[in-house]
Amino acid sequence: MDEAATTKLDVVLFPWLAFGHMIPYLELAKRLAAWGHAVTFLSTPRNVARQPPVPADLSPRLRLVTLPPPTSTADVPPEKNELIKKAADGLAAPFAAFLEGAVAGGRRPDRLIIDFCHRWLPPIADEHKVPCAAFLIADFVVPPKWCPSWPPAVAYRRHEARWAVGAFERNASGIIERTRFTIYRSCGEVEPGAFALLTNLFRKPAFPAGVLLHPDPANDDSSSRSGGVRSESVIYVALGSEAPVTANNLQELALGLELAGVRFLWALRKPGGMSMHSADVAELLPAGFENRTRGRGLVWSGWVTQVAVLAHGAVGAFLTHCGWGSTIESLVFGRPLVMLPFVVDQGLIARTMAERGVGVEVARDEGDGSFGRECIAAAVRRVMVEEEGNVFESNAARLKRPFGDQRRQDQYMYELVGYLKRYSDGRC
Repeated sequence: MDEAATTKLDVVLFPWLAFGHMIPYLELAKRLAAWGHAVTFLSTPRNVARQPPVPADLSPRLRLVTLPPPTSTADVPPEKNELIKKAADGLAAPFAAFLEGAVAGGRRPDRLIIDFCHRWLPPIADEHKVPCAAFLIADFVVPPKWCPSWPPAVAYRRHEARWAVGAFERNASGIIERTRFTIYRSCGEVEPGAFALLTNLFRKPAFPAGVLLHPDPANDDSSSRSGGVRSESVIYVALGSEAPVTANNLQELALGLELAGVRFLWALRKPGGMSMHSADVAELLPAGFENRTRGRGLVWSGWVTQVAVLAHGAVGAFLTHCGWGSTIESLVFGRPLVMLPFVVDQGLIARTMAERGVGVEVARDEGDGSFGRECIAAAVRRVMVEEEGNVFESNAARLKRPFGDQRRQDQYMYELVGYLKRYSDGRC
């Protein structure tokens, strides 16, 4: 695949509007630009404004381009996400104008890399003879018969299956059928056999992009641990930017952390994913909670650089919603997990990680997904305090090796660029 290093591509990436999608798409864009390819990252004005500045060495090759409307999924509560989907459909005309202008200006993209939701995009791309690939950042109550190798526990709970059916039944996009291959943020060492399975399932090639996370060695002290004692470590708590968390969820989570008796750092977001002022925190937490946990716990309502926190040697575990991005970030640093999934693929990821022995899932009601403080405390103590936690820590450290093998991760990117080139010029 010498062409991956010599032939330069012009690639356009267009993610779904949620941060959990934009972040890996932007990481992929940076990797491609670092290899010398021209990359355009498309999103709405508000989303582009929220992205970190493009590194100076990549700015000649990576550009962020805005399309209306000026919104993101973080601006709309979860129960109104259908409005976002309708708004996203309104991006079809601006995208068509963008692509028409690019082609007319002599800059026809070699490849469009698109997300699960853009059902209207492949026909526009076909019009302009630009091939598409789908980049899917992650993939009801029993494992499907066509996948006999799945452990029986890796399946949706009843309340998750109900959500999944409702979410996808009315919004099936046919994206996979209109692309030549699919790309996944993963690797074979982490998900053995997954790419062969996906290739057979979709009847087109499935390729890994690797984990798309390059830890800064200067800031990675994850191999050190304060005093080397788990009971003196801190559990980092964060449920993502857009998890549909209720006020009652936050109350029970807080009381569970208090009951567990461990040290914690909680990056707290207001229900619905909206940012909040520190004055709002007291309204969401149980009365007196911050005073009772003062000295061993901190609730922070401002921005948290999650990778930097997980890299810190004092962190002993991560209480997470199990979004794929957060899961990767935790395992890159070998952190065991306390898992509290809510929607989409999070339940399947949690059960898969439990099967891998890197943590425990919080027990919940099978029907409605509710949980109580005792269940939070029990899961936290299993990972942070009890003897079983040593096993979780050891297994997480073992998974850290393939995630952190930078030479292998660079090889995935090298191979992916070769696939993009071969498939864009029609040789495959």
